[in-house]
Amino acid sequence: MKRKGELSSTSKLLKYVLVSLIALLGLVCLFYGSSVAPGSRRSDDEAHGFDGNDPVFGGFVRNHDPEDLLEDQEHNPEVPKSIPICDLRFSELIPCLDRNLIYQLKLKPNLMLMEHYERHCPPQERRYNCLVPPPVGYKVPIRWPASRDEVWKANIPHTHLAQEKSDQNWMIVNGDKINFPGGGTHFHYGADKYIISLAKMLKFPGDKLHNGGNIRNVFDVGCGVASFGAYLLPLDIIAMSLAPNDVHENQIQFALERGIPATLGVLATKRLPYPSRSFELAHCSRCRIDWLQRDGILLLELDRLLRPGGYFVYSSPEAYARDPENRRIWNDMYNLLKRMCWRVVAKQGQTVIWAKPLTNSCYLKREPQTLPILCSDDDPDATWNVSMKACISPYSAKMHKEKGSGLVPWPQRLTAAPPRLEEIGVSREEFQEDISIWRFRVIEYWKQMKSATPKDSIRNVMDMNSNLGGFAAALGDKDVWVMNVAPVSASARLKIIYDRGLIGTVHDWCEAFSTYPRTYDLLHAWTVFSEIDERGCSAEDLLIEMDRMLRPDGIVIIRDKPSVINYIRKFVTALRWDGWVSEVEPRIDALSLSEERVLIAKKKLWDEAIITI
Repeated sequence: MKRKGELSSTSKLLKYVLVSLIALLGLVCLFYGSSVAPGSRRSDDEAHGFDGNDPVFGGFVRNHDPEDLLEDQEHNPEVPKSIPICDLRFSELIPCLDRNLIYQLKLKPNLMLMEHYERHCPPQERRYNCLVPPPVGYKVPIRWPASRDEVWKANIPHTHLAQEKSDQNWMIVNGDKINFPGGGTHFHYGADKYIISLAKMLKFPGDKLHNGGNIRNVFDVGCGVASFGAYLLPLDIIAMSLAPNDVHENQIQFALERGIPATLGVLATKRLPYPSRSFELAHCSRCRIDWLQRDGILLLELDRLLRPGGYFVYSSPEAYARDPENRRIWNDMYNLLKRMCWRVVAKQGQTVIWAKPLTNSCYLKREPQTLPILCSDDDPDATWNVSMKACISPYSAKMHKEKGSGLVPWPQRLTAAPPRLEEIGVSREEFQEDISIWRFRVIEYWKQMKSATPKDSIRNVMDMNSNLGGFAAALGDKDVWVMNVAPVSASARLKIIYDRGLIGTVHDWCEAFSTYPRTYDLLHAWTVFSEIDERGCSAEDLLIEMDRMLRPDGIVIIRDKPSVINYIRKFVTALRWDGWVSEVEPRIDALSLSEERVLIAKKKLWDEAIITI
């Protein structure tokens, strides 16, 4: 009996062990299964700095004060060994332009007004707290200037535009590359020839559209793959090429992959994030925009953006077609623009060019109650989450008196003190000092990065806190372009950047930026982390967002307080930014608010094994 009892006990013990092993295996499978879900954290436990309560959107435990975080880590020196990788289907994720989110949150945007193409950011609990992977087969992008004409097909594996626009020479699939012949919907035979024709229409010297440096900033709405902007660059003209993430998906992604200034956006209900009087010329070539809707509110937004005397180039069937419907649209548009005091300066074939008035005189001569009315009690430079207004933004008293913007031609414009400096309380002396400081800072950055940045490896640059544009101006001798980003709290300064012949946008770094993944070669963040920390936003979220925007082999330059740099440094390996790392204590200058440190890191090119985990 004793022997039988021992066998029975042993059998029960084996059953318990087997059940325990099965349960343990199930937990392991659950853990690793959840770790590859979009947004989940692949870490050992909460002691590593993560909150595992939500298996999909769980993120870092957020302790917003870097000083407190450092104190915590003295007792718990562990740092994240890895940050999870999003599923491959999220390789082109744009968090605030994700239409799936609109459906998931049951939002009801007005489709007729294109609200579904405007920004709708996920709430904190639904953010994707994972690293966005590149597509399988991704390669380091072809370098500028060759990239203007060809990109790797594997980097943007979308060829439907080549098929849809095959008769317009937008793009051609050629083996493992996609070629860009320079065509467009309106200029099948090349943007370069089209640009010359515009200069001839305007009778500019030498048939050069830059007009002796007086045309520098151009706004290209509905830009396609931005070939118009690409062929303006040799003329020292920089275009903000804008298109929505619409049925022609990836057009802006192609533009940025080519190394051409471009951004996602739409003329819908909100003002575009650019200050008033920013562009000398706006361009719409078959851009499929209903300019007459809502009392011409979209034309009035264009009016806000154009400088005194600025041009609007419009190439569309309404400008030349003779059928009744197109004639009606043309007549209504002509009458509206006449009431806005615009005048036709040239019309040829399929293209018409209007010009804005130089002063307020025409507005003041209109009959009372004429529509559209003049705006009153409105700041034309307020843009972040501000609705468009169906009124004309009159010029300031100074612009009216001087009959223009008072800007000198390019390239002198880059370093000349612009007249609008006084609007933000900055003296000419402070402006010149800013130029000198950033020249020195950039020289020091490039000395540090010399061994880690091969020639021509940097093309698309973002300055995440642009101030007066000094960082971008100091890069003037390099073949790069800079997206200058003004935080919402300093948005008034963005007008100075445009007045210097540069481009940029307003943004809140507590949210994701409106761009595709892997679109910038260099990100410069001066005191950005300190600023968002003061507002209670997450440094970890921003690090993940920076990684989303940064190309493999790209560089981040983070300049901030030592406590911030110490904290960020702990995440370099987990972010796979340890391809090359440098940290220095720079000299104090007039722009240093306190002691600063500079961290420069290089993002690794992921191997296939990591991408397909």
